[in-house]
Amino acid sequence: MSFTATDRVDPPLAADEPTTLTRFLDFQRATLRWKCSGLTAVQLSTPLPPSTITLGGLLKHMSVVEAGWLNQIFAGGIVRPSWLDEVDDADDSWSFTTAAGAEPEQLFAWLDESIAVSDRVVADAVTTADGLGSLSVQPADDGQHYSLRWILCHLIEEYARHNGHADLIRESIDGLTGE
Repeated sequence: MSFTATDRVDPPLAADEPTTLTRFLDFQRATLRWKCSGLTAVQLSTPLPPSTITLGGLLKHMSVVEAGWLNQIFAGGIVRPSWLDEVDDADDSWSFTTAAGAEPEQLFAWLDESIAVSDRVVADAVTTADGLGSLSVQPADDGQHYSLRWILCHLIEEYARHNGHADLIRESIDGLTGE
């Protein structure tokens, strides 16, 4: 996988709310791809101690996060993720730990698969009367339903936080730096 900082597209400075949110999400997705691009399976499995988080773990984790929030919780599971059989309900960090040694192509394929379904879910939802106010099929623990707006903001936050981790891990592997 070859992806550079210049392959990212900046979010628009002035656009409607759905466009603004989805373009910020796309920018964060592209940042993770850039930080993980061009590395071997060994490099993607290399942590930055004392943390055990790896770039490969971040790729797989964000695949799970994308599918969990938009495909499963929001849309009710319209597509079965290809990695679903690997889920270990007894291990909260299974998506991080099971990525060790995975081939880069597989890690990126899982992310691309999840993003494609997520993009479809969002595109369908924003055309409804409720748009970003559309509510999730599955409720939160307190019985309330998540709005699409809330989920998109949460995904942007999740990517941004993990991109900070990715930036430090990547620099420790080969010196690559940048926002």
